[in-house]
Amino acid sequence: MEPAVTETQVVPQKKQKKLKPARKQVKPGDVEKKEAPQSGKEYNIWYNKWAGGDREDSYSNKVKSQTRCNIKKDSGLTRANTTGVKYCCLFFSRGCCPYGWECEYLHTLPDPAAAVPDTSKDCFARDKFSDYRDDMGGVGTFTRQNRTLYVGRIKETGTGPETEEVVKRHFKEWGEIEKIRVLQYRSVAFVTYVHECHAQFAKEAMACQSLDNDEILNVRWATEDPNPVSKVAEKRRLEEMGQEAIQARMDPRIVDAMRAVRALEDGVELEDDGPDIEELEDGVGPNAKRRRLEIEGGEDSSVPVPQAEPPKQTGLLSADTLESLKYFSQIRQQHGAANGTARAAPPQPSPAGLGLGGYGSDEDED
Repeated sequence: MEPAVTETQVVPQKKQKKLKPARKQVKPGDVEKKEAPQSGKEYNIWYNKWAGGDREDSYSNKVKSQTRCNIKKDSGLTRANTTGVKYCCLFFSRGCCPYGWECEYLHTLPDPAAAVPDTSKDCFARDKFSDYRDDMGGVGTFTRQNRTLYVGRIKETGTGPETEEVVKRHFKEWGEIEKIRVLQYRSVAFVTYVHECHAQFAKEAMACQSLDNDEILNVRWATEDPNPVSKVAEKRRLEEMGQEAIQARMDPRIVDAMRAVRALEDGVELEDDGPDIEELEDGVGPNAKRRRLEIEGGEDSSVPVPQAEPPKQTGLLSADTLESLKYFSQIRQQHGAANGTARAAPPQPSPAGLGLGGYGSDEDED
C-alpha cells in the first residue's frame, strides 16, 4: 500500500509536452488532383460547383478523401507560431499540407481561449457569408453561432448506442464534444461541439472520410434545432458568454461604483470597506489626487484640500463613497445637458457637510 502524501511532500507536476516542428503530411505530387465533372453550363468559383448541376457536387461529396489528418502525429510548430498568425491551415486539417514547419498557418487545433482576430472569418481565415448555402455546406454564416454538424451516409452495423460510440470515437479527436444524437435507421448523426472553432475544424477534417465501415461521410452544417427548450438554452448560453466577456474587460472599480449608485436609488444599504488602496496606489479615480496630496502634504490651487480631520459620516454610506457617487452624478448631468434634458445642478455643499442631498436629489430644496 502506497503511503499517503503529507503536507511536507512535494507532488511532482506533469510536464507539458512541448511541440516539435510540424512534419510534412504529404510530398508534393502525392495527392492526385481530380477536376469536378461538368454538370452545368457555368462554373461558380465561390461555391466550387457547376451552376445548374446537381444539388451536391459529385466530386467533393462522393469521392473518398485520399488523406486524413492525425492530430497526435501531425501537430507541431510552424512559422505562424513566430509571426503571430492565429488561423489554422486548411490543408493541415485535411491531412495534405506539404509544407510542414514551413507553413504560414498553424498546424494545431484552434484554441478557443485565443483572441479571434476577426469574427467574420472562420478558423481558417475564410470569409463567412450572410446566409448558408442551399446544401448547408461551405464556410457558414456570421449571423449565427453554429456548433453542430450534420453527419450523413453512416453505415449502421449495430444498435443506436453502438453507432453513437463509433461516431464519438472518430469526432472527439477534433475537440471537446457536448452531445451526440444518432437517428437510428436513417444513417444520420448530429455532433455538437463545445466550441464553434472545433466544429469548423472537424467539418473539414471529416469531410469524405470513413468511420469503421468504409463509408463516405457527408458532413454539413446542421440547421437550427426547432425544439423550444434547445432554443432557450442556447439563448441563455450566449447571454452568459456575453456577460462574462463584458465583465472581463470592465474596470472593477467602475462596477462597484455603479452598484453603489443602484443601491442608493433602491434604498439598499451596502457595506463600505473604506478607502480603496488600489485606487490610491494607482493614482486614478475621482479621489486619488486629493488623497495623494493629503499624504505628501503638497498644495495644488486647482484641487481643494480638505481639513486633516477625518470626514464625518452622516448617512448610510461613508464620505468617500458619497463623493464617488457625486462624481458619477455629475457625469450623468453633463450627459443630460448635452441632450437638452438635464435639470439645473443642485447647490454643492462643502466636504465637511456632504450628505445625501449632495447627490443630485430630485427635490427642489436639498
